[in-house]
Amino acid sequence: MHHLARHLERHRTDRIGWLRAAVLGANDGIVSTASLVVGVAAAHSSHSSILLTGVAGLVAGAMSMAAGEYVSVHSQADTEKADMTRERAELRDNPAAEHRELAGIYVRRGLTETLAKQVAEQLMAHNAIAAHAHDELGISATMTARPVQAALASAASFAVGAVLPLAVTALSPDRGLIWWVSGTSLVFLAALGGTAARVGGAGVLVGAGRVTFWGALAMAITAGVGALFGAVA
Repeated sequence: MHHLARHLERHRTDRIGWLRAAVLGANDGIVSTASLVVGVAAAHSSHSSILLTGVAGLVAGAMSMAAGEYVSVHSQADTEKADMTRERAELRDNPAAEHRELAGIYVRRGLTETLAKQVAEQLMAHNAIAAHAHDELGISATMTARPVQAALASAASFAVGAVLPLAVTALSPDRGLIWWVSGTSLVFLAALGGTAARVGGAGVLVGAGRVTFWGALAMAITAGVGALFGAVA
């Protein structure tokens, strides 16, 4: 008896949902908190005021990330649910038309018309709604919206990212605080971008360079604003 050897391939699409939320949250945590700290420090505030402002920014930012991610992903989930409800009704009321529609999708992908009809017939016999959800609507198990998971991942990752520049702020001397926070935050951003790119299968240097550049730009602009208001005050 011959056994078919299983050919296992490692793909990264199943990581997209949590990876996007986690990286976005951590990146925002580092950039937002570091920029806030640098901006307040540039306005010649006291060390305690700078630290307190950073903590407030961490809490507010984490809550904002969680709420925004939940609303955004929940809207996606509502759309998917509505599409699935509509598809079930169409399958119930006009299965022949749905079979033709599915077969047409396979023909456009390169199958012959005869084979496309056979594939559509077998897939619909096995699980009609799953076949149409995947091939017609583009909804799969790995890409399904999960609002609570995305919100928690965003809030937690933002807090983790924000803690890094806050820890540097707490440990840095008053003199040179801006440079300490800016420099270490750029290192954190480069490490985050490189790690995310590696996990996602992209170029490490490109990923690190991208987030580092935008983080540096954000901190530079905020520091300029802080210095301007400090000078005016």
